[in-house]
Amino acid sequence: MAEAHPVGFQWVMEAKRRGATIIHVDPRFTRTSALADLHVPIRAGSDIAFLGGLINHVLTTDSYFHEYVRAYTNASTIIGEEFLDTEDLAGLFSGFDIEDRTYDFESWQYEGHENDLPDESGSGADESDDEPTEVGGAAGARASATTTDPNTDETLQHPRCVFQILKRHFSRYTPEMVERTCGIATEDFLRVARALTENSGRERTAAFCYAVGWTQHTVGVQYIRTAAILQLLLGNIGRPGGGIMALRGHASIQGSTDIPTLYDLLPGYLPTPNAHHQPDLDSYIGTDDEAQGFWGHMRSYTVSLLKAWWGDAATPENDFAYDYMPKLTGKHDSTATVQRQVNEGGGGYFLVGENPAVGTANGRMQRAGLANLDWLVVRDLVMIESADFWKNGPEIETGEMRTEDIGTEVFFFPAANHVEKKGTFTNTQRLLQWRHQAVEPPGDARSELWFYYHLGRRLKEKLADSTDPRDRPLLDLTWDYPMEHGTDEPDAEAVLAEINGRGPDGEPLSAFTQLKPDGSTACGCWIYCGVYADGVNQAARRRSRHEQGPVAPEWGWAWPANRRILYNRASADPEGRPWSERKAYVRWDPEAGDGAGRWVSDDVPDFEADKSPDYIPPDGAVGPEAIGGAQPFIMQDDGMGWLYAPRGLADGPLPAHYEPPESPVANPIYPDRDANPARSIRPGRYNETQPSHGDPGADVFPFVFTTYRLTEHHTAGAMSRTLPYLSELQPEFFCEVSPELARERGLVNGGWATIVTARSAIEARVLVTRRMTPLQIDGRTLHQIGLPYHWGGNGVSIGDPANDLLPQQLDPNVSIPATKATSCDIVAGRRPRGPALLEFVEEYRRRAGVTPEPGTES
Repeated sequence: MAEAHPVGFQWVMEAKRRGATIIHVDPRFTRTSALADLHVPIRAGSDIAFLGGLINHVLTTDSYFHEYVRAYTNASTIIGEEFLDTEDLAGLFSGFDIEDRTYDFESWQYEGHENDLPDESGSGADESDDEPTEVGGAAGARASATTTDPNTDETLQHPRCVFQILKRHFSRYTPEMVERTCGIATEDFLRVARALTENSGRERTAAFCYAVGWTQHTVGVQYIRTAAILQLLLGNIGRPGGGIMALRGHASIQGSTDIPTLYDLLPGYLPTPNAHHQPDLDSYIGTDDEAQGFWGHMRSYTVSLLKAWWGDAATPENDFAYDYMPKLTGKHDSTATVQRQVNEGGGGYFLVGENPAVGTANGRMQRAGLANLDWLVVRDLVMIESADFWKNGPEIETGEMRTEDIGTEVFFFPAANHVEKKGTFTNTQRLLQWRHQAVEPPGDARSELWFYYHLGRRLKEKLADSTDPRDRPLLDLTWDYPMEHGTDEPDAEAVLAEINGRGPDGEPLSAFTQLKPDGSTACGCWIYCGVYADGVNQAARRRSRHEQGPVAPEWGWAWPANRRILYNRASADPEGRPWSERKAYVRWDPEAGDGAGRWVSDDVPDFEADKSPDYIPPDGAVGPEAIGGAQPFIMQDDGMGWLYAPRGLADGPLPAHYEPPESPVANPIYPDRDANPARSIRPGRYNETQPSHGDPGADVFPFVFTTYRLTEHHTAGAMSRTLPYLSELQPEFFCEVSPELARERGLVNGGWATIVTARSAIEARVLVTRRMTPLQIDGRTLHQIGLPYHWGGNGVSIGDPANDLLPQQLDPNVSIPATKATSCDIVAGRRPRGPALLEFVEEYRRRAGVTPEPGTES
């Protein structure tokens, strides 16, 4: 965190000064490790085993927060007798289809006649694609199902209740197994376990902070699930000082998922409709009209979004212009897109603030896709590798590509940087903060808002006389933002006001609870509703924390409803009393609200303000009315925190440790099942797959490398290695190796090394350091190599792209490539040049038995 998020790390240091214990778990010893109380080296890709060991410790030592778990989780819920765990099926859950590599969720459901999945669950296959397509996307955890009145056992003794299943599932994750799998000494593991349990419970809380790299595995979503299970058991969700912090930074990653740049999401985490399964608005909303919890208002969120986009053209008679909405026809993630570019060619591509030729897994594949387009639009601060690959890319040097054969027409538009434009950033705690423009952008550089507004305006003008129905969505699009005075720059606050939403009278809305399903309200993102309440830019507030309470509600604005801790109703017990005064946050005051009772807090209570703790929903209640007064997790249809997920995850209702797809290590926990069986494999040109442990040729790639950031550089490097003063601080691409590996391979500090996989080979300066610790994994020594991923061929400081080494194998839930643990070889000296590099890599492929057109192994 100190390395990649140094500004946010100041709060960790504040906590340490107040007595907090800081533990850093990472393959490398970093700046964070140096300031932590304990650094725990771990094998890259083994975190579920580590977290699973902590869960097992909590359960076997009876260290869980008993009252919290019984009251606020689904621990007592009984699972149907058809369910079989990985303990029963040698690393698989019930319902797995080996040929399709997908799970049927039917056997995972709660016991009870009302808890069967409907005919169309979230796992149906799309007839237009080889792979299953999510019905419900990232919102699928609630899609088309119910957990109404399941059978429970409040004693937690029933063999099929979630609590007992959890105990059995994690029973093999012992400290000794953690040592075998992760390389963490038993005494170090127990030290972490004691620190965590002693700082959790009624009087204390503990938090997890993770960087984006925790998600970049084929089991990345399950990493977060494991941490969530652990935090629920310890009572660390919804309480001050607890939680799981997904570290987000300058790039506004949080904002880019709220107002999404993801293909399968609409603003506010609404799923992108599926063309085959959701042809009209009613089929899109599905059973959510009868859903319990706040997803029961999904029609209001969706209709308000459609009204924001198409205004008067969105009417009840035309399904509020639902037909205008783009829809999924298959997999449209970045990997599928690049494969279509490689295999089919043609079409166009926009790259905005992204440099896939350097910054994305399998750079060689990325560049091959770019070279097969009709046109490419690049907006960036400088000429990045993805814009001039056609003349300077590595494949030009090797002879794989010739400039004169590349037909891609590249349009490069200079972009304004973050101090040259105004707008919001959204950070880790969901806090929107308005950035005021400091200086004018130079020359022809313009903001993204300027670019897209004027692009849309020109397209609408060109099509103004069209009678083709396919042009109506664009022509009817609301596109009437005012300009900044005396300029042609659209007013960013007007866009924020549209996102906030307006009511029937045209006035700004104050809360998403005001949204209606009848088309009388418009809102560009329901979770952001209130950011422009009363016509005031709430994100621009900057009242000092010294002038307000500890929650500081008047510094920026947090979604939803300016709430700073999600699910904070869980900070009080079922009767509405704080679990402890030391950790008091929200409480029920029976005298507040004119004597009718009300939830009170320095924060905005994450609960209906006047719903009493003893409220019991009437039969047949839907939406928020179906959530009881002692059910704090209001976005879940049962109001509970899920230790076990009966739906919504493509690879299991519980996390399980699987090896990275290319691992030199066997899976000690499930010996018959190495990699995630449901992972998304995308075989094809440029995406060669290496053998894993036990396969012929696996010993050709005996080491593991992991990629990471440096403080001195930023993501793919365009903003940093083009600057002399940052390049001077980190002047060359390097690899970190232990002294033991250096001796084994003849590597010299400051000299050169070549790192090779089945995709490519790169060279790096050698940094011999004890920051990389050799680990004992199941009786053998495993060496890990550290590679920062910032370098490319352009700029003041240049070097080979580390991501050229990576394959494209994906998490089945969110299609993120696994980039943090891949097998490799390392040899002393510089890599070959020109066509000799291809011959060098091909020799490795021959030795390892890698085929140029990889198949799909089972």
